[in-house]
This record gives sequence, structure tokens and C-alpha cells, in this order.
Amino acid sequence: MDHFTLRNGVLHAEDVPLTAIADAVGTPVYVYSRATLTRHARVFRDALSILPSVHIAFAVKANPNLAVLKLLAKEGYGADVVSGGEMDRALAAGMAAEGIVFSGVGKSEAELIRALECGIGQFNLESEEEGIELAALANARGLTASAALRVNPDVDAGTHGKISTGKAENKFGVPYDTAGEIYARLAVLPGLNMRGLAVHIGSQLAKLDPMESAFAQMGELMRAIRAAGHEITHMDLGGGVGVPYKAGDVFPSPAEYAEMVARVTSGWDVTLMFEPGRVIAGNSGVMITRVIRVKPGASCPFVIVDAAMNDLARPALYDAWHDFLAVEPTGERMTANIVGPICETSDTFAMGREIDVVKAGDLAIFRTAGAYGATMANTYNSRALVPEVMVDGDRWALVANRIDPATILAAEHVPEWLE
Repeated sequence: MDHFTLRNGVLHAEDVPLTAIADAVGTPVYVYSRATLTRHARVFRDALSILPSVHIAFAVKANPNLAVLKLLAKEGYGADVVSGGEMDRALAAGMAAEGIVFSGVGKSEAELIRALECGIGQFNLESEEEGIELAALANARGLTASAALRVNPDVDAGTHGKISTGKAENKFGVPYDTAGEIYARLAVLPGLNMRGLAVHIGSQLAKLDPMESAFAQMGELMRAIRAAGHEITHMDLGGGVGVPYKAGDVFPSPAEYAEMVARVTSGWDVTLMFEPGRVIAGNSGVMITRVIRVKPGASCPFVIVDAAMNDLARPALYDAWHDFLAVEPTGERMTANIVGPICETSDTFAMGREIDVVKAGDLAIFRTAGAYGATMANTYNSRALVPEVMVDGDRWALVANRIDPATILAAEHVPEWLE
């Protein structure tokens, strides 16, 4: 459920007509619904309440906007971060340092030191080498870093290849068959408190079976490590639960997910950690765009909009689907190609799709844009960086400015020897 509805012929975000936001801020622009974000955060959290001990860390990469993180902090969420910048955002939003989990395969020495000094709650180690480096950095500072070892279980998540992370050929984690030995060697290093295991097999999963298989394997590994005399108090099960992007999509509910986790992890006697991202933020946001013009095409017309692949990258990256709806639909339909203005054929949102009839100057939205939308935006073709808005009932606020090309240009410098 979300709070983007048609009222009196105009799409609204909660109680605010999207036309009002577009007129005030311009297009393209992302719009987030506070009510939707709050609802999704609570539904996921409440579903997991059937588990004995839980820590939920929002995957900041899905949507790092400060207002979004502030809202989730108020709902009791920690943060799963993959860079020093994301960590700083989580802290700025009021998320407790001890509630932050630092993931990612390429943590730099500077990032590890910064995270140690901030006192974050857990490092998810992606290799033995990273663990050795972290232990030395912590020990040199008289600190102890709590850590979990990320394991690659070689499980096919059944999702798009570009967002699959748990197969043997993926870069994440250590091989399952050597994880126990690596854990044992890291567990004796001064400066390191090895307290658990971590796994994450991919994003936008449509079925629970791959997760269940991976979690079962992790349970076996946990028992073997404990039998070897080592302690495990935390198990990070990652994220990955998908969301519907178009009519007919069916994905597991948070309740179904929680029931599976409860069954598989029964008797583990650990704190279970989760890293939801898309399932919280995905359907909480839309991107408003304006039609520049409609031009004839070989088989159907091209609807050229002012949003582009630099504003919403998922279709260009993954051939991803985002519903395209007129903000003021007439009830008429057309078949069209939806494209942006960037000088790339990949700047295409849909081909031969049945959509609401639109014409030059009309407003439309791309739905399910609250996750992996603005966070992936860039300034290719020297375009502005897209702004973001949050709606709360009948009020709204700009929560990220549009950064125009002139501002970006001012940050560049020509060396004197080129003057």
C-alpha cells in the first residue's frame, strides 16, 4: 500500500497534488510520502517481532536522503552502510553509532579508522585480509572492533544478474567451504571481536526459497564454528525482499518472510540482523517528469520526457520496469516509447508500452522510485542533479536541492598553464 492516489482527476502524494510540487520545484523531481515510509517501516518491524532478538539496519544505499534516514531513525532503525559517506549520513540523521553496520568489499583504511573512532556497532568483513587490517588498526588504537564474517554460500538468488550477490563468481564474502577456517584465524586476533556471520545473496528476490537455502547453510556453518570452540552471538541475514514494480507482480510479504526466518533460525540463540532497503523505500516515492514533446516513430510515437537516465538509472542499467502514469489522466490510452533527452540510446524508459495518452507539457510520474532512484542520479550530459521532496499530509518540503550545472561548473578549475 502507498499514498499516491488519484483525486478529482489529479494524482496526489497524500493530500498534496503533484501538480503543485511540479509547479513550485520544477521537473524532474522525486517525491516521497512520509506516511508510506512510516507504514512500510512499521510493517517490516512488526513482522519481525515474532523473533526473539532483532536488529534492523536500513540499507542506506537504497535511499540516503537525510530526511528519509531521520524518519527511519525515529522508527528505531539502524543503518547498513557501504561507505564512509553513508556512515556520516546515518550519524547526521541521529542513528546511533552502535546501530550501524559497515558492509562492502572495498572499505579503505581511512574509512575503517573513521568507523573505529565513531564506535560503530559491527563491521561485516568481506575477506580475511580485511579482518587482519581492521584488527591491526583497532589494536593500535587500544580499541576492539566487533565484526561478522560475510559468507558467500553460492546460492542463485534468481534475480537480475547485476544485483545477485551470493553466487561463487560474485565479489562478495568468503567461500563457504573455507569460512570456518577463516573465522577461527580471525577470532584469535587482538583488536577483533568476531561475533557472527553475515550473508546477503541479492536484491529484489521474488521467492523465499533461495534465502531459506542460504540461511540453512549459515545455520550449519554457525554450529560447526561453535563446535570448534568459537562464539557466535549475531547472525546478519541481509536484505533482498522484493517489491512489485508492475501489476501482477507477486512478492513475499514481510510476514511470510518473518515466518520463514523464524522456522529456519529456531534454536540459534543469536541476535538476528536485517538490512532492508527497497522493501521499505521502493514504493514510498515517485519521480515527476514533464513531457517535452511527442514525435512519430517507426512503429509507435516517442514520448520524450525531461527526466533521463541520469535521473533514474535503473531502466538503463537493468532494463527495469517503472510504471508510467499521467498526473492528470484523461482515460485515453496509447502505445508509445518513453525516452529521455540524453544522447544515448540507453536513455530509454520503455518501448512499445501501453500508457495514458500524454502530449507536450503534460506531467507524468515514474512509480516505485523511492529506492535506487535519486541515490544513483548523476550529472551526465551536464544536466542538473535531481531534487527531492517529502510530503507529510497536506504539507511538503524540499529535502534535497536541485544542483544546477552552473554550481557544478563552479567546482571545476582550469590550471593556469591552460589560460
